[in-house]
Amino acid sequence: MERSRLIQAAVALTAAAGLVLAGCGDTDPSGGEERADLRVLATDVPQIQTLKKLTKKHFTAETGISVDYTLLPENEAREKMNREFATQAGTYDVASVSAYEVPIYADNGWLAPLDSYVKADEDFDQDDVFPNLASSLTGEDGKLYAEPFYGEGSFLMYRKDLFRKGGLTMPPDPTWEQVADLASRVDGSEGASGICLRGLPGWGQNLAPINTVVNTFGGAWYDMDWNARLTSPEFKKAVGFYVDLLRTHGQPGAERMGVLEILDRFVEGKCAMMYDATSLASSIEADGSSVKGKVGYVPAPHDRTAKAGWLWTWAWGVQQASENKDSAWEFISWASSKEFQELVGQEVGWTSAPAGNRMSLYEKPEYQQAAGAWYRQEFTAATDSADPRNPGVGPRPYQGIGFLGIPEFAVLGTAVSQQIAAAIAGQQSVDAALDKSQDLAQAAAAKYRGG
Repeated sequence: MERSRLIQAAVALTAAAGLVLAGCGDTDPSGGEERADLRVLATDVPQIQTLKKLTKKHFTAETGISVDYTLLPENEAREKMNREFATQAGTYDVASVSAYEVPIYADNGWLAPLDSYVKADEDFDQDDVFPNLASSLTGEDGKLYAEPFYGEGSFLMYRKDLFRKGGLTMPPDPTWEQVADLASRVDGSEGASGICLRGLPGWGQNLAPINTVVNTFGGAWYDMDWNARLTSPEFKKAVGFYVDLLRTHGQPGAERMGVLEILDRFVEGKCAMMYDATSLASSIEADGSSVKGKVGYVPAPHDRTAKAGWLWTWAWGVQQASENKDSAWEFISWASSKEFQELVGQEVGWTSAPAGNRMSLYEKPEYQQAAGAWYRQEFTAATDSADPRNPGVGPRPYQGIGFLGIPEFAVLGTAVSQQIAAAIAGQQSVDAALDKSQDLAQAAAAKYRGG
């Protein structure tokens, strides 16, 4: 791909965040100090803050490799990462790339394959990594391009105390129809909404759970000829179901609430159920949570498919332009290792250990005890999620569960999510939202149809 097309692809990947590339100049991550041996660009989340705190004392002390971190909020990190990798600037050696970016970056030659490093590093134990995650980080050429730092699936969380009060029973493997019925019965109990779901626009906000509903209801964004299918009966039924559920039994102001906002409401006792990421459980069961010890966890609701949960990971990838690939692998090997999980468990606490990436964590009695309320369902979500290559009913020309693995989805998904959020807010009908979205989707895939 020519340099101009690389930059265009980066712009497409970042435009959804509403960021203007020309107005975001790079800063020297070293702050003018002597350059570190390795530079890492990552999202600013608690798990990576913990990693940063432990790096000098352990990784640098053991290897002699100094590390300089640039940690940014997710949208800013994506914007910088997309420019950095698209132009192969070489400023950063390692970045926290997601399951969405990895196939796109790999296809464009922006990431260095890791297979030879994995093969030579017998202590890393690649077989311990959840196969579904490894598959999502593998390119079309069959090569591995990233290693997961932590992973997450999705599951349904519900208030056991409110269900007991209402004489309700949660099925062990609920369908969406059953969830909707339960939401209607428990709605208003002790002032709680029947269910809390993401309504905030964003391809990584409301579309993440909505896409799992679309998949299990038999819908797809495109047929095998890349014709948009957003006005198909299956797609309309799925989105209509989600919107109706939120409008009738969801939290007020849902169109303005993303994952953090509904998590806050759940922790405050204002939701009877919540369908979202497995990684939220540690916050729900944390000291200070009003619902600690009161929550049950079951698999992601489904309809026509047997499985419906999403699969996501933040993983470590090496920029192809890096001149420090050997050191970069040493860092990744440490940060994604069983030993690092053990280190965090002992020095910080087991519920702070990056989870969802390695099977062996779930065999540790210490983690089982600390995460007793949810670790079994977290493990199930990681091992038994929908297949990223075939998550629904019938074939489709793209990969992904909660997203579409094409560069255009960052912009397209955000535009469609805005239309759906307007329907959640009651500003337009679902049919109107999807009619507009159909046109957007058809235009976005023109090049795949050869048009």
